[in-house]
Amino acid sequence: MLGRIHSFDTFGTVDGPGIRFVLFMQGCALQCQFCHNPDTWDTGAGKQVTIDDILQEIEPYVPYYRRSGGGITVTGGEPTLQAPFVTELFKACKQRWGLHTTLDSSGFCEPNHAEPLMAVTDLVLLDLKMIDSAKHEQLTSRPNERILRFAAALSSWKQPVWIRHVLIPQVTDGGDDLRALGAYISGLQSVEKFEILPYHRMGVYKWQQLGREYPLEGVPSPTEQEVARAYRLVQEGGVHAASNILEVGSIEKKQPVSRLLG
Repeated sequence: MLGRIHSFDTFGTVDGPGIRFVLFMQGCALQCQFCHNPDTWDTGAGKQVTIDDILQEIEPYVPYYRRSGGGITVTGGEPTLQAPFVTELFKACKQRWGLHTTLDSSGFCEPNHAEPLMAVTDLVLLDLKMIDSAKHEQLTSRPNERILRFAAALSSWKQPVWIRHVLIPQVTDGGDDLRALGAYISGLQSVEKFEILPYHRMGVYKWQQLGREYPLEGVPSPTEQEVARAYRLVQEGGVHAASNILEVGSIEKKQPVSRLLG
């Protein structure tokens, strides 16, 4: 079986528990205005690899992953576009080394397509960008009904989930939107953590390299005070600090300081 990848990182520390091998898949159906990997959008780009190609890259580092309680995280792009490949990769990692498996997804996936993958996935990192569908489409090029169906399915399957929300000043930081996000999350099962990921501009150079106009030019990163306000508003919506799922995050992990196979 072949998969198409962008790159990988052998020492990820913010893509799930412990030290992790982080694989960036090629291809994404969304075109987020804040994306700092727009070079992963094209489904025909990247490099074709086999399961064994990836296992050979993982194997030298397995002792570090196992001792730290880490494992493998597959991200993108959008990894569910290649769900059968990721499923077989996760199966192999579990059978060979017993590694913890994490899927980092936008959730833009029909549940029945991802259900076999969930059987070998220990944790899902789910990005919830906007609850309002029209605003979501303006920000990402797609409405969010499919994403919310996927989130509901994860809840019904009691799949462990960390939910992440990218905080962009004047874009995703509206009070009503954040309260609505909190209310939505409070109705989901198996959410272990909620993280606000402060927007940054680390990938702007890639838009320039691709000859694309960057849609959020001039938008700053949020301040610590703005992040604290966002957490407070999400709590007001229904996600309470007492639930122990609130945690400050960072989207620097999506910048693939990594290398291509071969």
